[in-house]
Amino acid sequence: MLTLGIDLGSSSVKVVVFDTDTGKTVASAQQPEEEMKISAPQAGWAEQDPEMWWQMLLKAMDTIRSTAKTNLQDVQAIGIAYQMHGLVTVDQDQQIVRPSIIWCDSRAVAIGEQADQELSEAFIQTCLLNSPGN
Repeated sequence: MLTLGIDLGSSSVKVVVFDTDTGKTVASAQQPEEEMKISAPQAGWAEQDPEMWWQMLLKAMDTIRSTAKTNLQDVQAIGIAYQMHGLVTVDQDQQIVRPSIIWCDSRAVAIGEQADQELSEAFIQTCLLNSPGN
């Protein structure tokens, strides 16, 4: 069975086609080859343009299509992994409103620290699994 995996990270977009019957990678690609740009308009901020992610995914898929020696219409499962703590804001038409605030942004650390002090340890461990941090 052919599967398609997509990993959308803050450094790059990685795509792989894997044959679960043989345990072999059919094709793989990473875009860009170097790390994607992270914008820091102010100290402690970390943002990326979601449109950049989309364009990198399209380029990676082009590479997959050109290098896979199999019909991609035979893919039976798709798995997607995404960077944690990314915030993509869209309007009512699903259009991107602003750059995405990504996992390494720390503009809300003070708010997280205040929440950590005000919430009980039991609540944090039961409902949040760790400190609210950033």
